[in-house]
Amino acid sequence: MKSILSAALFACIANTAIADAPARQDHAALRQSIEQFLRTETAGLPGQVNLLVGQIDPRLNLAACAAPEPFMPGGSRIWGKTTVGIRCSAPASWTIYVPATVQVLADYVITAAPLAQGQIIGPKDLAKMRGDLTALPQGIVTDASQAIGRTLAISLPLGSPLRTDSLRNQQAVQQGQVVRLVSSGTGFSVSAEARALNNANEGQVTQTRTASGQIITGIARTGGVVEVTY
Repeated sequence: MKSILSAALFACIANTAIADAPARQDHAALRQSIEQFLRTETAGLPGQVNLLVGQIDPRLNLAACAAPEPFMPGGSRIWGKTTVGIRCSAPASWTIYVPATVQVLADYVITAAPLAQGQIIGPKDLAKMRGDLTALPQGIVTDASQAIGRTLAISLPLGSPLRTDSLRNQQAVQQGQVVRLVSSGTGFSVSAEARALNNANEGQVTQTRTASGQIITGIARTGGVVEVTY
């Protein structure tokens, strides 16, 4: 009888201890919060975004949190293999870091033929390929319109992914070139000749000198045209 009472007392104490123990944080709920955070942050990325949130160390015993807050640590970015932080401020205070992978499947631009340095790119020089943008170098061109009409800074073999740093704007006017000054507005249009005083790419500011010696500043346009606004 005594042993039965002792066992019952021990069970009661054990159950009381378990009931009094603080609740522990569910790791699956934390991973779900991180995934939702990443989905929100990547909503504006092109193509199809695939997310993989890494496992949390099962030995990690965290106090339950009413509102865990995911965040990106300083220096991290939501691209490729990364790390996401998640913290709690109440009722307990803790912060952990969880590995994650952000994959972005989208079309990008490649060369459809070998292209030479200085070549002006046309529509037939380009093709599209689909792949994970996060596995490619930074600055990959995803829209052919970003490249057409520009010149190559380097030579590229067939099938090379096109990068923005391999492109430069086409030179619109050259120093000493005779250009056409064009100014237009509501109900009028004026055109005159002048000589360019500097080299300028499409869209850059350039200075010109008219036959009378007047210096006029305008925006260089392809074909030896300089747009002037007053």
